[in-house]
Amino acid sequence: MIPVNAPIITQESKMLINRALDEGWISSAGPYINDFEKEFASYLGVKHAITVNTGTAALHIALLAAGIGEGDEVIVPAFTMAASWMAVMYTGATPVFVDVEPDIYTIDPKLIEAAITSKTKAIMPVHIYGHPADMDPIVEIAKKHKLLVIEDAAEAHGATYKGKLTGSLGDINAFSFYANKIITTGEGGMVTTNSDELAEVAIRMKDLAHSKGKRFIHDALGYNYRMTSMQAALGSGQLLHISDFLSTKKHMAELYKKGLEDIPGITLPVTRDWATHVYWMYAVLVDEQKCGISKDELRAKLLEKGIDTRDFFYAPNTQPALTDKGLGRESFPVTEHIAQNGFYLPSGLAITDEQIETVCATMRSICQGI
Repeated sequence: MIPVNAPIITQESKMLINRALDEGWISSAGPYINDFEKEFASYLGVKHAITVNTGTAALHIALLAAGIGEGDEVIVPAFTMAASWMAVMYTGATPVFVDVEPDIYTIDPKLIEAAITSKTKAIMPVHIYGHPADMDPIVEIAKKHKLLVIEDAAEAHGATYKGKLTGSLGDINAFSFYANKIITTGEGGMVTTNSDELAEVAIRMKDLAHSKGKRFIHDALGYNYRMTSMQAALGSGQLLHISDFLSTKKHMAELYKKGLEDIPGITLPVTRDWATHVYWMYAVLVDEQKCGISKDELRAKLLEKGIDTRDFFYAPNTQPALTDKGLGRESFPVTEHIAQNGFYLPSGLAITDEQIETVCATMRSICQGI
């Protein structure tokens, strides 16, 4: 089986994890947390990086730090992983969905202002599958309407927008370090910001909101979202190799493009001229009429040949957790089209050239009926 994702765990990560174990740093205290936070902040060029235990927790903490709560609205792309809108709902706020751009699948800036109301407090662009959202118009709209920008950079470690790294462009931002991410801690996440005030709130809220004056006196409802030192040690060892990992992703994308670009009915990822795409996942669309096979049929045949794939995320109007509450019921034509016809191919850092060639040859054989 060629897996949809298999990570690379560096020797430095293994060494640091063993050191943390030997030294007894197995919980959320100790130098490994501080080191990873400083290293990640330095990599991004931001003042603050705050570890948490998942990417979803990072989004939740970022929203709480931004003061998002009951009665507020947050604008979210219709095409995104459920954690984006669920984190908004955790705060008591309402996600308001906006359709996405048809080529890069990120929130369409041209549609944002129509979704803004007196209740809107923030815009959450999601850098999907490793391609950045078009941030300049988003930030301009936010400034015009006095809104915060909260980047969901879970899938975009190392991606750039006009030369600036994703996760450094918003007011407060979130990363995931799940096992399939470019930098992994197994499970884990990071909140990033240049704001001292937002960072202070985030640090308190992720650790049960102990009061400033006396520990174990809690003046707010906090959360236990702490990362362990072992996870942080893993992350530090991975971060040392992020340039290598990004090169691997670029090479993977080049091989896929070469192997798939002339197959009728298969649309490959694009990269805007202002972006660096990191290809967290290599995502394709299937035109059933031109390809002669539906996306679901193609995925089933690939699986028969030992090639694992994943569906795209689904539109809000198909999610009972939203529609049962009267949310997301509108039509989102672009999101619905790409959700119906898109999937992604094996894209893990451990994938080999031979495996990519096998995937391409198998796709070609199926689509051309060979």
